[in-house]
Amino acid sequence: MRDNVRGIGLLFALILFGVGTMPAQVVKRQHRTLVVNGQTGPVAVVEVDGRSYVDLEALAQMSNGWLRSKENSIILAAPPASDASTPAAIPNPVNEFGLSQDFMRAGIEEIAEMREWATTLASAIQNGYQVTEGWVAPYREQAGSNLKLANIAAATEGDRNAFQLLNNEFDAVSQWSKTLVEARQNMDTAKYVVSPNALREDPLSQKIIACGRFLSSMVASGNYQDDASCH
Repeated sequence: MRDNVRGIGLLFALILFGVGTMPAQVVKRQHRTLVVNGQTGPVAVVEVDGRSYVDLEALAQMSNGWLRSKENSIILAAPPASDASTPAAIPNPVNEFGLSQDFMRAGIEEIAEMREWATTLASAIQNGYQVTEGWVAPYREQAGSNLKLANIAAATEGDRNAFQLLNNEFDAVSQWSKTLVEARQNMDTAKYVVSPNALREDPLSQKIIACGRFLSSMVASGNYQDDASCH
């Protein structure tokens, strides 16, 4: 069947261009390299009076198409060739400040953990509860664990820069937590109980609040930004 189709293809090409009905024409058969749609291979070529014709089946194979004989028809199907005149799409410029989805997710979770740590500790101090190192340890450990996950998720330059700000906030909350635990042990937290705003007005507390708000907006924007409150 393959030989029949191949013979039909070559015969069709010759009949189409009048070969056989015009014996005076000069016919030459030879093998050449054919390039179709970037595909290269040797094919049989029939040259008639300086014009070249190829086997239809060979053309179908070279163009990654197919050739079928159906009743009185010969069907040649081939995918369209790419238009070399169409310029290649220009890739979008890389956003060096962009945050990856994984890092944004991890960053949001870490910000939430640090906020819970800080607000729970502040509430306990203001209400005069007994706060010890063992009491705050679970909050610190959970925030530390989420910080590691954010570090692992950092994949872009923007992620890595943003992670440094998250790490700075973690260090600030850790320092603030340690200071309050020591103050509670030394019975030096009465001022926070008497004045509800005393703890909030503490410089380190204000720095933590400002950085936390900035980090939340930065991560939500999907782009790295910087702010003095996180340094």
